[in-house]
Amino acid sequence: MNPESPLLRAHDYARLTRRWKRVAALARLDMPVFSESAGYPLFVLQSRTETTPGPSVYVSAGIHGDEPAAPEGLVTWAEQNIRLLRRCPVVIFPCLNPWGLVNNNRLDFRGRDLNRCYGKRRVPQVRDQIRWLCGHRFDLALTLHEDYDARGIYIYEVAARKPFWSEVLLATAAPHVPADPRRRIEGRPAKNGVVRRRITPDLMPDWPEAFLLHFSFAHRTFTIETPSEFSIEARVAAQVAVLDRAFELAQCFAKPA
Repeated sequence: MNPESPLLRAHDYARLTRRWKRVAALARLDMPVFSESAGYPLFVLQSRTETTPGPSVYVSAGIHGDEPAAPEGLVTWAEQNIRLLRRCPVVIFPCLNPWGLVNNNRLDFRGRDLNRCYGKRRVPQVRDQIRWLCGHRFDLALTLHEDYDARGIYIYEVAARKPFWSEVLLATAAPHVPADPRRRIEGRPAKNGVVRRRITPDLMPDWPEAFLLHFSFAHRTFTIETPSEFSIEARVAAQVAVLDRAFELAQCFAKPA
């Protein structure tokens, strides 16, 4: 494979970090290290003042290292939206599993699926992430993922608030990646790429990140899944399109102070 291919560059954590440092400087975001994993620093980007007007938004990516279009799409979107990031209160975890990203591995260096570690909180970096989030409440939370079995883009939406957004978000991504047509996704009923359900704390013994966000930190929570078998250019474009539209919707439907 060409060493300059978008796929290989998307697994370069050092390059990803450099790009985020440029974004942080231009957008006037803080970018501290909140934890480490396998010798890699884990960064969080955060607005410097919580009194900034506008909806508060949480975004994370890269918890599964073999899903590179998620962190690549997130940093690409950020580079295109410096002015928005200056005025919108955000907390961004740009890559939660850098060892996995570098090694193209879903799991972390100890063979753990970090997206099943938010209930029992036994993993140090997960505890550090949750500690960082204490005191925050977000109008919108987005966790960015990919799926090798997907036949198009799909969205998990926790059915907590109306109007629902998933159909609008998928329509925005459609010029780049069509909606997944399957009627069941991961064993759950789906319609035109939307998996919408209500959840309870006892639904799964090992919580994914989205469960924690829904129960403790966010008014609306979405998990975005692009199809790993599509080109990375199309997947990145779809992630960017969804982020653009989600932030627009957040501006319209922000919970009143």
